[in-house]
Amino acid sequence: MSRNIIITGAGGNLGSAVVGKFKREGYHIIALLQPGKNHEVEEADDFYEVDVTNERAVADFIKEYHLQYGDVDALAFLVGGFAMGGIEETNQAMFEKMFTLNFFSAFHLVKGFLPIMKKQGKGTFLFVGAKPALNPTDAIGALAYSLSKKLVISLAEIVGEETKGTPVRSHVFVPSIIDTPTNRAAMPNADFSKWVSADEIAGAMHYAVNTHALRNITFKLYGEV
Repeated sequence: MSRNIIITGAGGNLGSAVVGKFKREGYHIIALLQPGKNHEVEEADDFYEVDVTNERAVADFIKEYHLQYGDVDALAFLVGGFAMGGIEETNQAMFEKMFTLNFFSAFHLVKGFLPIMKKQGKGTFLFVGAKPALNPTDAIGALAYSLSKKLVISLAEIVGEETKGTPVRSHVFVPSIIDTPTNRAAMPNADFSKWVSADEIAGAMHYAVNTHALRNITFKLYGEV
């Protein structure tokens, strides 16, 4: 019987690592990709172009998924975005953009799949937070981003409370700086060896999904930063 995992943002740097890890471990990969970007995820078994920030598009996907696959073992929410700006530089539009990319991209899928997981009696949600969401000092220069990720972490905790006493689990992964080509280009003088790798995050996600004794854990993946 197939073990199905849905991975949003599967075409990104972290997404590619998570797809690869779960594929090697025998999972059936359903990759969700941003419409119109022509991303290719060679290791995915199936892929759908879905705007996960759009409530209607997500609802339509969930209906199709339920008809095609039935059960789901895990969902990894990897869509997100980053923006600099402290209190004085941040406006409402920046908040709306960050909340849409980082929070609603997860919330719409949680809303649709939570009742499915409850009914099937299994399932794991994998959320991605950020170190500034837990550390106000780091949040000073990236206010909208940090608050949007704090919402994600709070959502994961609330889901954990709602699913107490059930096999449904909710984990959140909080990296510092992820070692990606984009981040290396943005900070060329940094010591990349101190950053957390996408493969390390992917490994932690696989471990969390397959270690059923773990419930509602916050994994702090800070490297040496």
